[in-house]
Amino acid sequence: MGRIAVILPAAGRSSRFGDPRAKKIYTELEGRAVWLRSLRPFLNNDHVGQIVVAIAEDDREMFERRYRDDVAFLGLDVVIGGAERADTVAAALAKVKGSCDFVAVHDAARPCVTPAQVAAVFEAALERGAAMLAIPVADTIKRVAEGVITATVPRVDLFLAQTPQVFRRDWLAEAYERRDPAAPATDDAQLVEAAGHPVAIVAGSPFNLKITTRDDLKLASAILKVLEDEGAAGASSGHPFADDQAGWDDVPKLRPSDLFGA
Repeated sequence: MGRIAVILPAAGRSSRFGDPRAKKIYTELEGRAVWLRSLRPFLNNDHVGQIVVAIAEDDREMFERRYRDDVAFLGLDVVIGGAERADTVAAALAKVKGSCDFVAVHDAARPCVTPAQVAAVFEAALERGAAMLAIPVADTIKRVAEGVITATVPRVDLFLAQTPQVFRRDWLAEAYERRDPAAPATDDAQLVEAAGHPVAIVAGSPFNLKITTRDDLKLASAILKVLEDEGAAGASSGHPFADDQAGWDDVPKLRPSDLFGA
């Protein structure tokens, strides 16, 4: 129990979100901030021993003021991230407890991942050393230059990467030690692959979308309602998500101290 540390990179600039007054992860989605909804499926998983949230320096004061109670209740560790995503994950990785020999990285802007998907990717990673959620490419892919198609890319064996991505801690640490700052990676699996370690694929879902624009919020809201109708969300007495977690009877109901220590 408690072998996996979860890192939630939340230091992005949200430059494509289209709202200069708000970042996407702090926008409310069905009554709760996006980053908190992205965190929810990990809270009652037996394998989780720590959760580290990495935020931007510019958000420190707002985050402390707005989410102090959530951080305290859930026992989260909060660190300041860097200019790029890899810098942010590296800062969080340095905070991971020695008791955690696996690390999961999950986008703070993916609020619709389910506990079942988390459990599946955890199981695969614990067995094989590294695993991630992904879905096969369904659409035809075109390579374009200057607004003109230059090639059609065969979609066979192509997958769209999602998170969580879960790795042996030593593999991820090695990958970050070897990374080239001049060639930034778009996800952590890319770095682990470059270090020579295989990463298994676990079936994700189109519902596990990453919020990029304000329109994505509307999609995420609809998805959450579908998941709730299917019994994938519900209530647990005394939990900060008690109003939207009914039906999670198969998920162990633990106190924050059970997950994160006193």
